Amino acid sequence: MTLRKKEALAAWFFLLPGFVGFTIFVFGAVLFSLGLSFFEWDMLTQPTFVGLKNFTRLLFEDKTFHLVFKNTLWFVVGTVPTRVLLGLLFALILIRNIPGRTFFRAVVFLPVIIPTVAAAMVWRWIFNADFGLLNDFLYHIGVSNLPRWLSHPRWALTAIVILSVWKDVGFSTVLFMAGLQSIPSTVYEAAKLDGANSWKIFLHITLPLLSPTTFFVIVINVIASFQVFDQAYVLTGGGPGNATNTIVYYIYNNAFQWFRMGYAAAVAWILFGAIFIATFIQFKYQKRWVYYE
Repeated sequence: MTLRKKEALAAWFFLLPGFVGFTIFVFGAVLFSLGLSFFEWDMLTQPTFVGLKNFTRLLFEDKTFHLVFKNTLWFVVGTVPTRVLLGLLFALILIRNIPGRTFFRAVVFLPVIIPTVAAAMVWRWIFNADFGLLNDFLYHIGVSNLPRWLSHPRWALTAIVILSVWKDVGFSTVLFMAGLQSIPSTVYEAAKLDGANSWKIFLHITLPLLSPTTFFVIVINVIASFQVFDQAYVLTGGGPGNATNTIVYYIYNNAFQWFRMGYAAAVAWILFGAIFIATFIQFKYQKRWVYYE
């Protein structure tokens, strides 16, 4: 056996466990869920084939699903632009040589490494309408009609958006900082020699050269926001009145609370379709505003 064949055999030997694991636990599970979406199954009795009944019921009859889909869309609209804008703003500040820069970078990124459940438990206390820190702060600055953050349908989803932005904006900040550091300093020096001010440099140099990073940040934030679950589960339990029930939470309820596994699989595939369409649209129109060197 030649050395090249031995190296190839060794490579396949090391790749085989990961390949087998991916095939069984990822690709196999995906195919199983697709097949399961055409059945009714409560994990106790024999599965019953129902064809497209689960999908037609979800799309045309299930008002609860329509509500949770709308809640998820509002969550995406509320979190993605905020994370992107705040992430860019923090990156522009923290990239500069300011006093205490290392400390502020750690403060911004620290929530990212805190477990979501632990963070949600703390914020549940902060959002408490009677003795929470947030309402106490609003009271001392003169707000009289204090929101009942977690018990009022109007404010509950806003509370989850606030928690999610606080939790994940540090990740966007780090990505933007990496993108800013990859821009050659010679470009800025040339612009300054031509008499460009700070605003023009930001508008005509920084933003275009940062557009690939911005595109990546938007895509991953959209995908992550569609899959929100932990925050709603801990803060509000999907309430009040399904005001914070999301698609993934609805999948959880159908699968592990009501044991409608086929219906839950159908919801999961509709979620996949929504994420796929959103990602496809972003990739389709990226050429209009993303500039690659």
